[in-house]
Amino acid sequence: MTTELVEANAEDLDDLVTRWYALATAMEPYDELNELEYTALDDVPDDGFRAHLDDESITDYLIVHEDTTIGFVTLREGSHPSRRYSKYLRIVNLAIDETHRNQGHGSRVIERVRALARDRGCDHLKESCEWHNEDARRFYREVGFRQKQVDYAEPLE
Repeated sequence: MTTELVEANAEDLDDLVTRWYALATAMEPYDELNELEYTALDDVPDDGFRAHLDDESITDYLIVHEDTTIGFVTLREGSHPSRRYSKYLRIVNLAIDETHRNQGHGSRVIERVRALARDRGCDHLKESCEWHNEDARRFYREVGFRQKQVDYAEPLE
């Protein structure tokens, strides 16, 4: 079984927005700070992903299995110049379509992301997920990630 990462381009914006919206709406129940501004997919502009195309530190990939797109992953490079492990690749978004989950695709995506990170000279990967999203936390532990820190958020209302 082959699962490939295909770099997205302007022709893929609708696909990225559609998949992002499904991911974002699935994250809404985890915290009030996840509440979307958009009430329908048709309301979501593509300018966020369009900006990714112009940002050298961010790359969106379609996840393709046997010529069928089954998800997407967004990666962002960053650095901590004062640390020994200074250059990282962050998994910003990772979503596999529900009908293709629990079939090993996510693990294969992580393998591809590791290879991309090494090719780019990165020395570690980062990822964060919602604290109460036990499925995501379990997945990342199973593929070798460890908990490093906890993010805190506060709405300024």
